[in-house]
Amino acid sequence: MPSDHRPLAIALMGPTASGKTALALDWAQRFGGEIVSVDSALVYRGLDIGAAKPDAAELARVPHHMIDVRDPWQRYSAAEFAADARAAIAAILARGKLPILTGGTGLYFQALLHGLSPMPEADVATRAAITEEAVEQGWPALHKQLAEVDPEAAARIHATDPQRIQRALEVFRLSGKPISAWRREAVADRLPCRVLKVIVSPRDRAVLHARIEQRLDAMLDAGFLDEVRRLRALPELRAVALPLDLPALRAVGYRQAWEHLDGATSPAEFRDRAIFATRQLAKRQVTWLRGELDARRFDPAIDGAELDQAIALFLA
Repeated sequence: MPSDHRPLAIALMGPTASGKTALALDWAQRFGGEIVSVDSALVYRGLDIGAAKPDAAELARVPHHMIDVRDPWQRYSAAEFAADARAAIAAILARGKLPILTGGTGLYFQALLHGLSPMPEADVATRAAITEEAVEQGWPALHKQLAEVDPEAAARIHATDPQRIQRALEVFRLSGKPISAWRREAVADRLPCRVLKVIVSPRDRAVLHARIEQRLDAMLDAGFLDEVRRLRALPELRAVALPLDLPALRAVGYRQAWEHLDGATSPAEFRDRAIFATRQLAKRQVTWLRGELDARRFDPAIDGAELDQAIALFLA
């Protein structure tokens, strides 16, 4: 059998609050790597505390890529991300370094590692019409509408996930074909690397839930609400009629904080809603990760030795 001479890369995946950032930093320093963020919140400037973005000290320890590449009032598609991330990976490899791809955004990983199907681009008028319907009827009603035209997508998308409901309906209205059918026609455009996929997550869901609560409280202590106040004061965001429809502000925690600062919730209600939203995100991520059948799965707190051995064998 011929040898595989493709360059190496590691894809470090896992639900939110599973400890990916610390592991990626450790591996990058130990194995001469650079980190490529695969996170749809970290691409936005100003989303720092609430997005658990690496701090200045962490960014100084190891080169990072795909962080702070757009302003929060701008949109950034998965296809754009994949093109930019691939360019970053090529530059890392040219420097003789190991790309460590880390994050929890499944669509970004799909676009980067495998390519995307040529489904219709975003359409401003169609999105505006869907948003107007959502204001009048509520997102659960639009989720039922999606279930009628694309039951496969509706089963995968939660009724409280407006971004994905909107995109699925948009694709169907523009093309007449369900988004689930488009995804089955994905382009064979694999990343030209030999990739070790590693999934890290506590085996006990209660441990992950506790980490989510602890991290939110640490974010609040670090000034998360002040960060959102600064975002609200930006002229570019003040000029947006429906700022919470922007992808950046759909990031978990930010929508709940924005609504709290609008006076919609008490501090305790805001905290509960942010924790619930983050748990729901983690649940969706775990569901997506179950489909990564070629990945190795570890609980770093229990399987540390096995995880180190898997990395060492791959790099050898």
